[in-house]
Amino acid sequence: MPLEQLVEHFNDRLEWEHHTNFRPFFLKEGVVHGLFGPIHITTELAPLRETRKPSTIAGYIAKLNVSTSEIPHLQSHELDLIISLPARQSICPDSIVDFDRLARTVHMLNFLPISHEPFFLQLEVDPRHILGVKKDHGAYFQEVIGKCGLEPNNIVITLSVSSVYANYYEALLKGLENYRQRGYRVALKFDYNGLSGSALELITALSPDNVGLSAKDLGRIQDNQLPHKLHRLHKLTDSVGGQTALLDIEDANIKALARTIGFNWVQGAYYEQSVASIEDTALHLSRAV
Repeated sequence: MPLEQLVEHFNDRLEWEHHTNFRPFFLKEGVVHGLFGPIHITTELAPLRETRKPSTIAGYIAKLNVSTSEIPHLQSHELDLIISLPARQSICPDSIVDFDRLARTVHMLNFLPISHEPFFLQLEVDPRHILGVKKDHGAYFQEVIGKCGLEPNNIVITLSVSSVYANYYEALLKGLENYRQRGYRVALKFDYNGLSGSALELITALSPDNVGLSAKDLGRIQDNQLPHKLHRLHKLTDSVGGQTALLDIEDANIKALARTIGFNWVQGAYYEQSVASIEDTALHLSRAV
């Protein structure tokens, strides 16, 4: 189905579901955008590259571009309220569940032009979505994937691990297992300060396909145990059959660290700048011949 028709299909579906003129998707210059109240969203597809051969792309991470402020973090009392909601309670159009579904649909549609390549698409799911949906996680999204002509196995559902949700790890794992049972791959994402024992236990409990670690501020962290902690993360992930990725790399020192530790994949501005520089050099040489 052509991209324009897919956009209209999902607009029709949401309009019918909400019994309003809620038609959030639109196509502009070949790129799908979404509207959620005052928030205008679209997609940045960040290449996930092989560490030893960065020119080889394994897949893409879908990142959200917004034209207004980010959705605020949920406070603990609000999180408890979501958990206490009845399983059959309907979800209003302004809920985080609807926003998360809308964002992932935008990402899926923007991935379509390159989906014929052997790439996977890594999509982050908001923990509040998993906790707000009581069962059958992935059922709604499965129709989106089917309409786009893709297979669940090409989609990696990613959960960012945060101590804010420590009391709900069991429920989050159950939700991810529901996705896995529908054929999706699953992944966990950490930041360095989140590499606690209880968080790492999630790797053993879930056996994720991928584990990512954000390298933001990694170069400024004063911790003699840093290499040991990264080795432990990589070794633990490898022991359950998963792949590791060091994300948000911005300089050569962190690139070297990724190679030393043995991360399978890398991602970040450093690589995109390097690729752009190589392409510019090649173009200059071709014109000089």
